Amino acid sequence: MRPDTPAEHIAEAERLIRTAHRYPEDQEPLLLQAAAHLELADARDRASALYDQLLAGAPANLHLIKALQAANLWEYGHEAEARALISGIRDAAPTDPAPWEVIAEALEAHDELDASHEAFTQAATLLVADDAPLTPATTALLTGRHRVRRLLGLPHDDWDMVADTRHTGPIPLDELHDPKRIWALGSNDPAELRAEIARLRAELGDRRAALSRPFPVALLHWPAAELAELLTAYPTLATEYPSHDSHLAQIEASLRALAASGTTNLGIVTGNVPSYEAFAASERTSPASPSLLAEYATTLAARGKATPWPPTPTSPCWCTSGKPYGSCHGQ
Repeated sequence: MRPDTPAEHIAEAERLIRTAHRYPEDQEPLLLQAAAHLELADARDRASALYDQLLAGAPANLHLIKALQAANLWEYGHEAEARALISGIRDAAPTDPAPWEVIAEALEAHDELDASHEAFTQAATLLVADDAPLTPATTALLTGRHRVRRLLGLPHDDWDMVADTRHTGPIPLDELHDPKRIWALGSNDPAELRAEIARLRAELGDRRAALSRPFPVALLHWPAAELAELLTAYPTLATEYPSHDSHLAQIEASLRALAASGTTNLGIVTGNVPSYEAFAASERTSPASPSLLAEYATTLAARGKATPWPPTPTSPCWCTSGKPYGSCHGQ
């Protein structure tokens, strides 16, 4: 179940920290998740210590960690340090959308709307290209920028139009981002309150779904060579994998069925035989047991190994064929 109380968030953070010690190669994603739980428990000093621990090494997501540290520091009174980190990130101009979204939302949360708009716009100018399709991350930047522009009372521009077009929720983006909505929460009219609750649910639905499932629903993918080695060593698993082509087709079909049923946060994890055997040994279970496969996939996802699905049509297909997804399993 999703942690709800501060004590539950602390317990989940401590579990993730223990897992990070057990799997040091996956320390960064695990400690980032632990820090998020500590923030939700209002243990911001402990979260800050984890961010500092990661920054002391050579993290793969340097600017994202700095952005998260800045947002966290500002929340518990270290505004000057937070501003310095934000300024450094803007000067570095990272090509990853995530740190931009974090710092722009941190500025927005502290009523620095002009600075937030500047950060969102700088990110969009850097990352949104006319000749490249929007990704979910760049779409989130334009959506955040749209929200801040509405709060500032600025007229729609081309990027606002794009954000409107990309929005698929039941409540139009202009209505979700209407500054006057805040006044509806103080209304004595039950109809107005019910309408505002519906809007809030629509706006927060994706985030609530993500919180309720901290790791992706991930399916296990075996590359051809790994699958051949697996079936040679454990022939009883052949009933699970009649052929490599059918294995790939089943992954895509299952993910599409999950998406059609409304399941979000889907992903794919890639297995290899030595890792699978080590996992079986840690679970004191035979690698030949079919029931272990799903547990292995879940553990890989929990360790931050999942690749989000679906890719964009022009991105390489998840099956590692080298073809664009739209020309391979995304047809």
